[in-house]
Amino acid sequence: MTTRIDRCMAKLKAEGRPALVTYFMSGDPDYDTALSIMKALPKAGSDIIEMGMPFSDPMADGPAIQAAGLRALKGGQTLVKTLEMARDFRAGDDETPIVLMGYYNPIYSHGVDRFLADAKASGIDGLIVVDLPPEMDEELCIPAVKAGINFIRLATPTTDDKRLPKVLQNTSGFVYYVSMTGITGSALADTAKVAPAVTRIKSHTDLPVCVGFGVKTAEQARVIGASADGVVVGTAIVNAVANVLGPKGEKTADPAEAVATLVSGLAQGVHSARLAPAE
Repeated sequence: MTTRIDRCMAKLKAEGRPALVTYFMSGDPDYDTALSIMKALPKAGSDIIEMGMPFSDPMADGPAIQAAGLRALKGGQTLVKTLEMARDFRAGDDETPIVLMGYYNPIYSHGVDRFLADAKASGIDGLIVVDLPPEMDEELCIPAVKAGINFIRLATPTTDDKRLPKVLQNTSGFVYYVSMTGITGSALADTAKVAPAVTRIKSHTDLPVCVGFGVKTAEQARVIGASADGVVVGTAIVNAVANVLGPKGEKTADPAEAVATLVSGLAQGVHSARLAPAE
């Protein structure tokens, strides 16, 4: 199985630079605006898109992404509409990898087999489902891989060397290293601890390692990109959308333009990083 994610990461490795992975919430603040944001991401320098699936009880997400999910749900976004948005995006971009990120409940409600068939047909390349541990791989992970969709697992600072092999067992695409404990967007990433953590994970796997949670600036992206295979940015992008919405949700500026400006700066930071050659 070779997905768009695999091809993208191989291409960037050959170029000697890390990937910029950008997260946005599908349907935030409404379908059309979110689709315009999604279309703006690759043009601004994003290599891989993480597409948030709004959910009413997002336990791993901080206030900014929780608020984005609630805005999306209030605007009528559903899992079906999220997959529809991916299809709409694919009509003009068949190259940029799309990773769906969220929680298992909406997938379970949709039906696993139906969801995987619909996701594949919509051009989805990978899944990050934060509340399914490796012990439940038969539930979604293994069927996803059989369907040709990467299942991307999170590793954290508390994932020790005893637990790590279990986490990595059926992971594909890349490993998402959460650079801090806690919820999304709750603190700044400690860039000094990233390189040793990436080295430790790489001693257990040949998969690329992308680092996220707390990345907000081009300089942080550059420093993290010097040791990681990819830099993931989410809360900063969600905040860029929220910052151009008024108290009643009215747009005070173009959210897609605000996101594109932020991502362009982050892309410059990532593109200026050069991966150290393997020893």
